[in-house]
Amino acid sequence: MEDSIQKIVSLCKRRGFVFSSSEIYGGFAAIYDYGPYGVEVANAIKREWWKAMVQLREDIVGLDSSIFMHPKIWEASGHVSGFSDPLAECKNCNARLRVDHLLETIEVFADEKMDEEEINKIFAENKEKIKCPHCGKNDFTDVKKFNLLVKANLGNFAEDWTKEPTYLRGETCQGIYVNYKNVLDSTRVKIPFGIAQIGKAFRNEITARQFIFRTREFEQMEMQYFVHPDKEMEEYEKLKDFRWRFYLDLGIKEENLRWLQHENLVFYAKEAYDIEYQFPFGFKELEGIHARSDYDLSQHTKFSGQDLSYTDQVSKENYMPHIIESSAGVGRTFFAVLCEAYTEEEVKGETRVVMKFPKKLAPIKIAVFPLVKNKPELVDKARELYNKLKMSYMCEFDSSGSIGRRYRRQDEIGTPYCVTVDFDSLEADDVTVRDRDSMKQERIKIEELETYFQEKYSK
Repeated sequence: MEDSIQKIVSLCKRRGFVFSSSEIYGGFAAIYDYGPYGVEVANAIKREWWKAMVQLREDIVGLDSSIFMHPKIWEASGHVSGFSDPLAECKNCNARLRVDHLLETIEVFADEKMDEEEINKIFAENKEKIKCPHCGKNDFTDVKKFNLLVKANLGNFAEDWTKEPTYLRGETCQGIYVNYKNVLDSTRVKIPFGIAQIGKAFRNEITARQFIFRTREFEQMEMQYFVHPDKEMEEYEKLKDFRWRFYLDLGIKEENLRWLQHENLVFYAKEAYDIEYQFPFGFKELEGIHARSDYDLSQHTKFSGQDLSYTDQVSKENYMPHIIESSAGVGRTFFAVLCEAYTEEEVKGETRVVMKFPKKLAPIKIAVFPLVKNKPELVDKARELYNKLKMSYMCEFDSSGSIGRRYRRQDEIGTPYCVTVDFDSLEADDVTVRDRDSMKQERIKIEELETYFQEKYSK
């Protein structure tokens, strides 16, 4: 398990997928930067999500709400009073640790939605079995709750601004809820309809871990669907099926996915399921799909004084819409795609590492090589071909090292096709195209390349 994660982490650093943030200053815990290839994969995931959720659906529209919002929004949502993690401090080394994670080490599981008293009871019953992961001791304080919202002093220049802070948003969905009426009034949508958004969120995680699985700054892909109260569970089942199929279409093997039903629901929820992916450290949440009743719009009606109910223009029925939501993380989906793609193969007695991304997610679609870099006529022809192909595809020009080393480099990047311009190309006006997965090569006329790749990328 640990070996698999380390191999993926190593490849991400070596090939420019993911870097530790602020690395030249020693790094910044649980914050990561997406490198040249990582940002291409992440953007491809977001494009596929947006296409599935907005472009191909008449009943869902897009939104991009601000990261900073009125502080009262977080009071209305319950985040100021209830958005917290259960923590205990090791009395020996003073490390603050999430109690639910400590309990997991002895295969005792506490739902993070339990109140402080319940979790404290479970922790107290099992304390003597638990060891601090940092120093190995088992002397802990009692459980305390630690709020996860990240405070800021935006617009507040008082000396003690922490008494009246603004916050970096802890989730993106609140921006959807408070814009629900704006969208309703400015577009032709009518219930049932959804609002989709991709954006950054921030949580002051104490024990962020497992590479990019749990981080303090992350990007969410969320859709909130507004429905008639009587139709909530019917629409919920449709959404579950729709989101499950998205991951299969993304190239995730079905045997690596499973459903997890939440047993301890928050008081307003009717149903909650997670789609889990089998990461190297086990099945963990990839996406949450929840039936939230009318709680969110009712809370914002109460705190804002604005009526967010809906009146059907045909039946004249007035009601508070219920909400079902789909909430996925870009980073977690990216991590799952990495795990799914990472492959080691034996080729002529050597291990070939290849990232077998689906073509639509590959960061580089086509790499173009001159056979050797010291022959200007080959370099010029390869450069001419690269300049032509890059107008339609994300391409890379590579002339460094032997052709075999360049193939291996592109394998680790996950490039589906490599095009080599050799001496025969100067006479016959054709090139060698090498397939990433089969490693087979074929000669293609340069004038036929456009049609060739159109066919390959349309499948």
